[in-house]
Amino acid sequence: MPSSSSAPAGSAIVWFRKGLRLRDNAPLVEASKAGVKHVCPIFVIDPHFGPKHVGINRYNFLLDSLKDLDKQLSKRYRSRLMVLRGKPEEVIGKLLKTGKPLLSAKPTLILWEKDTEPYALKRDAAIIKLAKQNHVEVRTFSGHTLWDVEQALAKNKGKAPTTNNAMQTLAKALGEPAKPLAIPSKLPPLPPGAKAYDVPTLKQMGYAGSVQGYLSGGETAGAARMATMLKKTSFIRTFKKPQTRSTAYDPPDTTMLSPYFKFGCVSIREFYWGLKKVCSGASHSKPPESLLGQIYFREMAYLMGASIPNFDQQAGNPSCKQIPWAKNPKMLAAWEHGRTGFPYIDAAMRQLNRVGWMHHLARHAVACFLTRGDLWLSWEQGRDVFDKLLLDADWALNNMNWLALAGVAPWSPPFFRVYHPVPKMDSALNVKDPEGKFIREFVPELGKMPSQYIYAPWTAPMEVQKTAGCIIGKDYPKPMVDHDEVCKAQDGLRVLF
Repeated sequence: MPSSSSAPAGSAIVWFRKGLRLRDNAPLVEASKAGVKHVCPIFVIDPHFGPKHVGINRYNFLLDSLKDLDKQLSKRYRSRLMVLRGKPEEVIGKLLKTGKPLLSAKPTLILWEKDTEPYALKRDAAIIKLAKQNHVEVRTFSGHTLWDVEQALAKNKGKAPTTNNAMQTLAKALGEPAKPLAIPSKLPPLPPGAKAYDVPTLKQMGYAGSVQGYLSGGETAGAARMATMLKKTSFIRTFKKPQTRSTAYDPPDTTMLSPYFKFGCVSIREFYWGLKKVCSGASHSKPPESLLGQIYFREMAYLMGASIPNFDQQAGNPSCKQIPWAKNPKMLAAWEHGRTGFPYIDAAMRQLNRVGWMHHLARHAVACFLTRGDLWLSWEQGRDVFDKLLLDADWALNNMNWLALAGVAPWSPPFFRVYHPVPKMDSALNVKDPEGKFIREFVPELGKMPSQYIYAPWTAPMEVQKTAGCIIGKDYPKPMVDHDEVCKAQDGLRVLF
């Protein structure tokens, strides 16, 4: 690094991937004081993540986030986010070799926030190799989790905690996470004459159709939501996740911050310290049910994903029971698109398809229904649907939760304990919607069905069905399975596992 008296020289690439924010952004802070003449903030749109693997709502959230980041860079530093397209190894490989298309010469430095997902690890290893070949310095930083994943695992003898209590113990051993970093006051400019590479549209990226998500992406929207939540001191201090309603949708009963954490639009450390401030000196709920407990679950998932071999599959996964799941594409499709004949299950899946969101207890219900509860289909197939459609789809969390809900992991509930797809109002699914407003919103065929039949419309007399304008088996599917009979048939299988 040049001394303070040296004239700035060379250029740095700040590669945004997650961490789509200015606040608490270690690569950006480091670039601002690296002694370089120019800084190029970039994002590379990887064709691997397109319509085949990512639903329209989440992709729109990403584009919102990129546009917001570009706007902030322009307003604060008169800079831009250069949005390039192509395989990162090829796009950045060219940058590291020649500087093109952004620089007249290769950069001296490239910086990014570390990622622990298998795809990202392979990609980043290739970029590090290319940087070394071209004599470009690489600096990477932890910032997507409270603690550096490698350091946390080392502190725990290489093993991930598998309970929230164990995660709390590890958290105490690690000590408080770092305080959030301030936004740099200055940032070296882009090279003169640098051509802008704008954020593309959904249409340009191959998407068709409308976006109906609840949320706008980006740091501005995420920071505003987080600030609003942190002002709700009573909500925070009394928050118990299992007591939130699975049918609440406008507004939901939870913070709705998880998509912003997934993309790094807001800092998990900033939220952590905000929660600590609100709860300091006051009576408050405790982990695992509290908001702090939810953050610990998130940390736990990242540690699991980084340390358990083949974490995202059954084969070769030491933390996954080997279950002979059935294969039935028609049943899978009916589940995915909300055509199972069970209104609560269908409403949840249609909510997911429409807006990219589902309450965590509804996620419990539909995951159990697909796997050990009713359809006996693999959790990997359900995981793939969630991974495509959820706004907050997160590789580590998604796999941890599906392993849990399929009943196949050490951190799972008992394999034989299943949710009934016709939930009672006082069940663990916390429905609390006797009028069926949630179902009427997302399963409009049942809009005029009397409340007493809304969760099990096949039990309604034919005259009632006709009056409601919904004949079961014609206007809305009959239940695809008899839950009680399926449970009896599968009891013998469950005891084996």
